[in-house]
Amino acid sequence: MPARSLLSLSAVFALSACSVIRGGSSAPLPAGTSVTENGITWILPYGPATRPFTPAVRVGDLLFLSGQIGTDANARGELIAGGIKPETRQTMLNIKDVVEKSGSSMARVVKCTVFMADMREWGDMNEVYVTFFPTNKPARSALGANGLALGAKVEIECIAKAGDAPAP
Repeated sequence: MPARSLLSLSAVFALSACSVIRGGSSAPLPAGTSVTENGITWILPYGPATRPFTPAVRVGDLLFLSGQIGTDANARGELIAGGIKPETRQTMLNIKDVVEKSGSSMARVVKCTVFMADMREWGDMNEVYVTFFPTNKPARSALGANGLALGAKVEIECIAKAGDAPAP
């Protein structure tokens, strides 16, 4: 079986195991829940996943974040209007929220990958991006990508050193 299928099956098992862990209850998981299996922790800072991915996964001392785009939770998941700068700011705020709810911080982010719909907007994106890393900047790659989710101008995924406290 391909590795991707095995990982998907593990994630489905881990999330399905939540009802076993919670005494067979089929009630929705509360925000801040995590599920650990074989040293991998799937972190659900907002409760049960509503999309086919987990916001953050911890393996050992590393925290892997799914790509974030500039959606505003208060606007029912719609992209922030106004162009690349406000969209990048909201993307970074979303990353900060997931990192902190996963027990880490922006100061512990060690790698980011930036996907941009239009690389000509790199300077404007970068102007906002750097404000979230005032001292030590993480390693980073940036590349052009066609067809980002919801027509986003930017998507950013990160890897961080996990915090000292266990994931929620």
